[in-house]
Amino acid sequence: MNKLKILVLLLILGIAACKQKPQQVAIKQSKAYYTCSMHPQVHEEKPGNCPICGMKLIKVELTGTSGINSDKITLTATQLQLANIQTDTVRNENTGNEKTLTGTVTTNENTAAELSARIAGRVQQLFVRTVGEKIAVGQPVYSIYSEDLQEAEKEYLLAKQQQKVLHNPDVDYGQLISSAENKLQLWGLSPAQIKNLAASGKVSATTTVLSKVGGTVSDISVHEGDYVTEGMTILKTQALNNLWIEAQLYASDAGIYKENDLVSVSFPDLNGALINGKIEFVNPELSEASKVDLIRVSIPNPQGLIRPGMLAYISIGGNGVRSLAVPASAILTDSKGSKVWVKNSDGSFSPKMIKPGSGNQSYVQVLWGLNAGDVVVTNGVYLLNSEAIFKNGNDDMAAMKM
Repeated sequence: MNKLKILVLLLILGIAACKQKPQQVAIKQSKAYYTCSMHPQVHEEKPGNCPICGMKLIKVELTGTSGINSDKITLTATQLQLANIQTDTVRNENTGNEKTLTGTVTTNENTAAELSARIAGRVQQLFVRTVGEKIAVGQPVYSIYSEDLQEAEKEYLLAKQQQKVLHNPDVDYGQLISSAENKLQLWGLSPAQIKNLAASGKVSATTTVLSKVGGTVSDISVHEGDYVTEGMTILKTQALNNLWIEAQLYASDAGIYKENDLVSVSFPDLNGALINGKIEFVNPELSEASKVDLIRVSIPNPQGLIRPGMLAYISIGGNGVRSLAVPASAILTDSKGSKVWVKNSDGSFSPKMIKPGSGNQSYVQVLWGLNAGDVVVTNGVYLLNSEAIFKNGNDDMAAMKM
């Protein structure tokens, strides 16, 4: 009987000891795995390639404290770069309904220029040889051998010589010199070249032709040794600091777009960079074959990052409806609600519940959950979400800020 009491007592003490297990102090631990920046659901223990797309896996090291700040994710600078994490600031944006057109960047024909031959002759040497090369006004373009130009230069020097030697009161030497000088200018010589000709007193075998236009060379029509005639095109240039975007739209949508309306233009080749443009032209006639209309948007390009041939998306929006909004790419929605990843002041990232409102392809209205000035992740949200699931389990909404 005593033995039975002793056994029962030991059993009770053991159960009590289990219930009174001391709380574990938060233990700092380091976790590392390999994932794909394009497919963050991939988690591998060893380096290698993504089993989905074949890209090289990136290493993710998370050092955190169990039970403390479990809603925060911290990535190193290298991880941020490899994962292509991008952010944007919460602000008032146009959240009305948008119409989006797909267009192509082209050169602005209003800025096109052409350098033509002023006189017939043979091209001895080309100083501008490559399409895409930038040239400036006054830059040497080619040298030409022209008998007509040599004769005009001789006439000018002769008039200057007669003015010095002869003193016939019946001859207006000044008028002769001015007439010869005007002919040289019309045939392409600059005032500085004429001044040098007068100083040397000698006619050269060839004459260097200077550019009267500036911009980026888009076409070169001659080669060394070619004979050119008066008016023949030598080269063409384009000014790429202002470009056009041309797109097609159906006749039913033509009334939405009007000349001088402001639109938003994004470029997928420039990571979705947004700039403002202005509708410069809407064709009043439909294409006979396809029954579509042509629209042309003018955009600035001061840094030269936008190039002809690039794909562009033209968006005109929704009756000027502006409200607090986030980029549409920042929002993750599932059965538990909608959330974004917010960048904290210490550089870490935290998930935050929001209530989205109406929006368009670019921006979605935020009814509550964010304030103006908050910084949200717009690219890489799936990677951060995958990190949170790996760190906290599937119920990553439990520790989320509301």
